Amino acid sequence: MDIKIIPALLCLGLFLIFAMPLSVGIVNLGNCAGMGVCGMLTLIFIFWGRFASFIEKSWEKPLGKVLISLVGAFTVVSVVLAVVISVFMVKASDDPPRDENTTIVVLGCKVKNGAPSRMLARRLEAAYDYLSEHESVCAVVSGGKGDDEAISEAQCMKEWLVNKGIAPERIYMEDRSVNTEENLRFSKEIISANGLPEKITLVTDSYHQLRAEMIAEKQDIKAYNISGYTSWYLVPTYWVREWFGVVYYKIFG
Repeated sequence: MDIKIIPALLCLGLFLIFAMPLSVGIVNLGNCAGMGVCGMLTLIFIFWGRFASFIEKSWEKPLGKVLISLVGAFTVVSVVLAVVISVFMVKASDDPPRDENTTIVVLGCKVKNGAPSRMLARRLEAAYDYLSEHESVCAVVSGGKGDDEAISEAQCMKEWLVNKGIAPERIYMEDRSVNTEENLRFSKEIISANGLPEKITLVTDSYHQLRAEMIAEKQDIKAYNISGYTSWYLVPTYWVREWFGVVYYKIFG
């Protein structure tokens, strides 16, 4: 049995990283796809000799040659697409506003027992830092109430920011939205109704900024962004999930 030790260990390590969010109850397309691909690659490298022999024998048959070519082409296209999307995601993750003529829009996330989840808290910390340094800027906290949430995400965010010392009159609540498209559409209505600066600055996780900007652009919103910190072990899972999200939005959005 010809084992490719180093690539097998690398793929196994990536598999475990994608599996780590399971420990905090996070299961989505990102870690499922990541574990699936990394698990398959780990087995391929462990049983490399058998795999290579199988490919060689299959290539000798017309149907096998077609299937291998299709799988190969799909793999190449997928890798190239993932790299291209990742480049745009990195670029979109850091584009702060040039001046204070902006309105902060904090995109909601999970609320647990009336308090922000770890991910939402990171977004709020980023918003708080900016609002503290730019006292003329107002914020719209955007997020409705899920079936398993005691209060709306917007209310949770406003309470958190007020408790940290941000004046309540600087914070506007948008508590009807259930997705990013509604976050932006309803926040835009609040901004217009209250005469706030129409240039918005999105506060969310870095991996989410590209798709949020795409949605904003479709609604004729000029958006800058400030990204909250994302725990390292969550980045691969949500990064991969965004690949699918960006492609889906580009096709069906």
